[in-house]
Amino acid sequence: MYSEDDLVPISALQHILFCERQYALIHIEQVWEENRFTAEGKVLHERVDVEHHESRRLFRQEYGMAVRSLERGLIGKCDLVELYLAPNGGVADAVPVEFKRGRNKEEDVDRVQLCAQAFCLEEMFKVPVAVGQLYYLQEHRRTTVDIDGPLRAKTLQLVERIQQLQSAGTTPPAVYEKRKCDRCSLLELCMPESAGSGGKRVDRFVQSQIRATREECGQ
Repeated sequence: MYSEDDLVPISALQHILFCERQYALIHIEQVWEENRFTAEGKVLHERVDVEHHESRRLFRQEYGMAVRSLERGLIGKCDLVELYLAPNGGVADAVPVEFKRGRNKEEDVDRVQLCAQAFCLEEMFKVPVAVGQLYYLQEHRRTTVDIDGPLRAKTLQLVERIQQLQSAGTTPPAVYEKRKCDRCSLLELCMPESAGSGGKRVDRFVQSQIRATREECGQ
């Protein structure tokens, strides 16, 4: 069981899966640069992150829902959660829906984030979450994702790796990979000579991330 101070922002999972150095630059050294891809993603989420709900009998849609899991060590916000209600008023099933720019990806970046949301919903509503959905703006359709054993294991490994980097407070050295680096918003700032410049402990920044997430979620 994790303490409130040790919770990992769900958004950090996409950074560490894409590149450990990118994760460390953003979450340890507090470096961030906007590019077209991040700007488009930000605009998309601004449209759906306003907390509100829509409902009909035995079904409710919660937009911008704050979630957390003390067991898994996660905190964040779901773009949309579709709740299927039992006749007694309890929750029978929960389906997280994440909105993304672009198209479906071969990498697990988006699926890992969805799995982390599922962990939180399982703990909050005490129901198993078997599937989630990804909505890609360019495709205008939902893709169903199975929250299965391999995806759960991979997500938990990433959370553990974040905790390790958090404890060490170090930034991995730069290694150029054209496929990743050329579309990274930090390309101009991510230089080998900057690898040792961090020296900052991650704890201070993680706390600020958690506080910002809680404020955004109204906690």
